[in-house]
Amino acid sequence: MLTRSTSLAAAGGLLASLALAACSGGGGTADGGSGGAAGDGMVAQLTFPAEVQGAVGGLGNFNPYSPNPLTTFWLYEPLIIKNGLTCEETPWLANKAEWKDDKTLVIEVRDGVKWSDGQPFTAKDVAFTFNLMKQYPGMDKAGVWTETFGAPADSVTAEGNTVTLAFSGNAAAKYDEIIKQKMLPEHVYSKVGDPTKYIDKKPVSTGPYKLGTFNGRRLVLDRRADYWQADKVKVQKIVQEGQYDASQAALKLRAGELDAYWGEIPNPEKTFVSADKKTNKFYYAPNGMTVLTGNLEKKPFDDVKFREAISYAMDKEAMSLKATYGVMKPASQTGLKLPSMEKLLPDAYKGQDTVLPYDTAKANQMLDAAGYAKGADGKRTLPDGSPLAVNFTVQAGFIDYQAIADVIAKGMNEVGVATKVTASAPESVDDQKKTGNFQVLLEYLHGGCELARNIGAKLSSKQFPSEKEILPNVGRFSDPSVDATVDALSQATDEETQRTEVGKLVDVMMKQYPVTSLIYAPTRLIYRTDKATGWPSEQDPYANPSDDRLLVLTRLTSPK
Repeated sequence: MLTRSTSLAAAGGLLASLALAACSGGGGTADGGSGGAAGDGMVAQLTFPAEVQGAVGGLGNFNPYSPNPLTTFWLYEPLIIKNGLTCEETPWLANKAEWKDDKTLVIEVRDGVKWSDGQPFTAKDVAFTFNLMKQYPGMDKAGVWTETFGAPADSVTAEGNTVTLAFSGNAAAKYDEIIKQKMLPEHVYSKVGDPTKYIDKKPVSTGPYKLGTFNGRRLVLDRRADYWQADKVKVQKIVQEGQYDASQAALKLRAGELDAYWGEIPNPEKTFVSADKKTNKFYYAPNGMTVLTGNLEKKPFDDVKFREAISYAMDKEAMSLKATYGVMKPASQTGLKLPSMEKLLPDAYKGQDTVLPYDTAKANQMLDAAGYAKGADGKRTLPDGSPLAVNFTVQAGFIDYQAIADVIAKGMNEVGVATKVTASAPESVDDQKKTGNFQVLLEYLHGGCELARNIGAKLSSKQFPSEKEILPNVGRFSDPSVDATVDALSQATDEETQRTEVGKLVDVMMKQYPVTSLIYAPTRLIYRTDKATGWPSEQDPYANPSDDRLLVLTRLTSPK
């Protein structure tokens, strides 16, 4: 989602401060590699913000299963990296992971990898990591041993370079979480007790870096010459130091004191790129989308004809300009991030523009046909003749949401649907989601690759919120056939079946309007190219800019 703490008004102050600031300042894939020197294109150092707050950083803990490790990217590694934009997989510590059947996941572990202390990394370390999750459930973020999104595991065993996870039933929906778990060295972590409580001050990891120095504030990581794909790692040192808000980050980026930043900087084109178009770049990739969610158990949003009609009264281009300075584009009504997920589109929608246009004439026509008559005062009524009034709830202080809500309310009023926006405390809006005591509000639809958990959960009647918990289906959409589709998608282990079931959900989005897609929400990367080039971009979206930093590292090289 968009960052809520940064207001659009604050951007004006940021622009002013930057105007006074000094402006001076200082390829391949990851499925192989032989180690050794990286050769030409070496980058001496890149500087990034700290990954944790200063108070936490002073503890010096590198344990990837602790609540706040000093770094989550550069030391301990996953089995496979899955691009959250395109869903393409890059083998990492595993050559591959495949379902033998819907209850058996077989992982082939890469040969030739060494821990940073020189000991070999083996399949036994992988099995140890997953079995440790059974012994210490607080570590089991993937739900390997629980009934979260599928059946629990019966066993995890290693033989040769193969690890087999045997489940008591279908566990297909656990796959994405399993492959991204960080692997631990058995010869170290078998001696530390509860891994969630262990303070790892001298990390032994498989990653491209080892601990250089840490003084409680400034972390220096040194490149490992013996890393399993060291020939792809050109950055000799990574320095992490400091936590920065938007204004501070923009100033440090412009001065060359930061090489990349993953937080939000309002209007990055004007506040950063314009200072040096050759060097300064940004990539705000779609990570999900903001959607309009009506209460489908109450009038008028219980009527699919009403939901469809008003969807054409929403000026998404205006929303983009007011909420994101035009950076984030209007979103596809399919619920998929397009074009990156285009291969999942059903054939019926290929080649079509699935972004609903702003068309008040069409909205008026559809409302008329659905029986929402317009009176002499220009206001519409419900089909039974009773008054029609919509109360749009928005979180106070969520500046981007408020900007979007204002655009929507303007459009709905223009087509005769009397609409007012009511700002409420975020906690109050959360309570409304739990109880269903609302008419319409804005939400976030995550656009990751676990589609049964994302778009599927948004449509599943099993995911209605309760008075104690906000679950994804806030709008209370309910259709038994859709529930069956979500279940089938969550259990699918092959791509063709997944595509078929996703296609059915896309059809629901396009024809039943359980939510209305508005604009994409970003995952961000703001960076300089004077020291390193090869960062992901809109033209080359090979990695999720925020999450896939290890993969990005293998593509960075000196521009000289």
